[in-house]
Amino acid sequence: MHHKTIVLIAAAWGAVLAASPAAASPKPVNEALPMVGTAGHGHTYPGATMPFGFVQLSPDTRTGTWDACGGYYYPDTTIMGFSHTHISGTGCPELAELLVLPLTGSLNAGTNYQPLDCTRFQSHFSHDNELAEPGYYRVLLDKYNVLAELTATDHAGMHRYTFPASEAGHILIDLEHAIGNRTVEATMTVDGDQRITGHRQSTGWAKIKQTYFVIECSQPFGHFGLELEGKPLPDGVRQATGKSIRCHLDYATTAGQQIVLRVGLSPTSIEEAQKNLEAEMPGWDFDAMRQAAQMRWNENLSRITVESSNPNIRQTFYTAMYHTMLAPTLYNNADGSYRGADQKVHAGEGFQYYSTFSLWDTFRAEHPLLTLVQPERVNGFVRSLLAFDAQSDRHLLPMWPLASYETDCMIGFHAVPVIYDAFEKGFNGFDAETAYQAVRATAMSDRNRQGEYKKYGYVPFVAGQTESTSRTLEFAYDDWCVAQMAKALGKTNDAELFAKRSESFKNVFDPKTRFFRSPKADGTFFEPFDPKEVATGDANASWYFTEANAWQYMFSVFHDVSGMMELYGGREAFIRRLDDLFTEDSDMPHWRVDVTGIIGQYAHGNEPCHHIAYLYALAGAQYKTAERVRQIQLTQYDNTTEGICGNDDCGQISAWYVWSAIGLYPLNPSSGVYIIGSPLVEKATLRLDPKFYKGGSFTVIAHNASKQNCYIQSAKLNGKPLNRPWLTQADIVNGGKLELEMDLLPNKAWGTDLQP
Repeated sequence: MHHKTIVLIAAAWGAVLAASPAAASPKPVNEALPMVGTAGHGHTYPGATMPFGFVQLSPDTRTGTWDACGGYYYPDTTIMGFSHTHISGTGCPELAELLVLPLTGSLNAGTNYQPLDCTRFQSHFSHDNELAEPGYYRVLLDKYNVLAELTATDHAGMHRYTFPASEAGHILIDLEHAIGNRTVEATMTVDGDQRITGHRQSTGWAKIKQTYFVIECSQPFGHFGLELEGKPLPDGVRQATGKSIRCHLDYATTAGQQIVLRVGLSPTSIEEAQKNLEAEMPGWDFDAMRQAAQMRWNENLSRITVESSNPNIRQTFYTAMYHTMLAPTLYNNADGSYRGADQKVHAGEGFQYYSTFSLWDTFRAEHPLLTLVQPERVNGFVRSLLAFDAQSDRHLLPMWPLASYETDCMIGFHAVPVIYDAFEKGFNGFDAETAYQAVRATAMSDRNRQGEYKKYGYVPFVAGQTESTSRTLEFAYDDWCVAQMAKALGKTNDAELFAKRSESFKNVFDPKTRFFRSPKADGTFFEPFDPKEVATGDANASWYFTEANAWQYMFSVFHDVSGMMELYGGREAFIRRLDDLFTEDSDMPHWRVDVTGIIGQYAHGNEPCHHIAYLYALAGAQYKTAERVRQIQLTQYDNTTEGICGNDDCGQISAWYVWSAIGLYPLNPSSGVYIIGSPLVEKATLRLDPKFYKGGSFTVIAHNASKQNCYIQSAKLNGKPLNRPWLTQADIVNGGKLELEMDLLPNKAWGTDLQP
């Protein structure tokens, strides 16, 4: 069905089709495009959610294959239905709980009962008849001629379905449908003729996850039916308990009849799901809820306003900023109560409880960004991490918590830099001593091969035990954060201990090959060594690194760049080595799908490379930082469905663009220092929350900026000449203005003042 057809149908139904973003006023909410990243391997979802919301109400087009991680894959042509929970941009599939699908026609094929499987009822659709905006999604289901619209609050989702005339209209509710998990036990109760309640416990990436729900219908259904383990229950049976439960609600509809669903979710109980619904979605006015969601998104996206004559740049920027606000996610109720890491229900304790921390990714740029644009959430992030530590069996800070469950995914102990960054920037909504004890205990644990790290001063290469070198490099950075926090709290002995441990990166540098790689426990190197090897499952170089090779980890020292330069022979040799990374041929034996966004051996589609282009500036060659940053900006991002070059990983790849487009980047994520790169926008104004920062606003103006004019000729900070290639946290939060003169050719002398 073509776009003209849907407009005619909608007009006949009396529905109001909103203007597309291109036709609307250029508010930030109109510039953000949730469809970006839904093709390629971005793994984003296009549906309706709120900033950091518990509910992510979005269409599912598939449940299998790697590109099902977000539920929706743009090349697909059918929709299975609309489920209420999704993860944005991860490389691991999960969630997609409580699927709802409107449909018309017979539920059975022939005389035999056919299970209410959503794969049987999935509908074709056209992207011409689809729209995704922050807080709102709509699509026409061609098979049924039903217009589906979705919006959300923090803990609830609202559906509006516009039906054609039909004696056999239905709404299917499916508790078996899921991505990357399976049902352990479930219940569903039909309570009257307008309300359905239930519960689902699942196991998957999160080994234990509890989801409770309440669904309320704006109009009574004429009939209903429950299905248990693929078989129908007798008419009139209102409750089912088991593993596979589905339900159909039946309506006779007139042309254009709209049925609205309000769906409240909770991690703790049906009663709390009902309270969440009453607190956040007391009425049935879909358009009012959509408007409220989009107003809230606009306020959040407006915390950085950018000016650019190029709409593609503006859209890419605000889309990236939108994606940085999809995680961590609330994992509580509207009253603050939550399910903790001990799987017990805890009363609200004066903070919002979050989960879905993709810490290996987001500690690098997303969390530093959120300290500026979401400061009201930072204390909640830290207290959530500390609550996890206190309530978990191991009493350790989490690595990758999902639904309050430790997935033990990835490496490092990167809750530490997130906590230290908040502490160093003056956030005081948590007890610093309690935080430090959690930080220290986590750093001293034997988890994640940390015991070997403590014993040898590095994680030794052992065939069959993965990621020895990347663990060592990342442990060393986390140790630096512990040392800095210890020093600030007057814990001299600890500061010395962890400062020494932070130098462990030197123990895995091989001066012969000029790559980082771990020796075996006896100090000798495993041979053969191929620095381009990315393969897994073989006793070769793949066992050194996490989703990368030796080239991509060769600059993974955030906290002691000068010490790393010495390993490579000083500044000039270091610059040449950086050049080698970007100019080496891109061949990789046994390449894996995580390694994308390739420039030479640089891989922007995975996180270990994200800071590398900014290292040039600290070696006195800021103009080379500008060159490479601009190359990455223009080749790895755009405003299309394939506009994210790899898994967005809960917003980290997007966070790189937000920072880089305004001309800054936190190379050392927890240092409060931001390297100046090459602003892509002409003007960016950061609106500072007066409850946390007294500066009012900070503005970056890039005179004569364009795609071609990537080089900084000169700079002024608050009217005074600036020749160092960085700003500090104080420079920004005290308010002011950075002015940059941009041009086509480099001024190699700018940014060469490297004194602190």
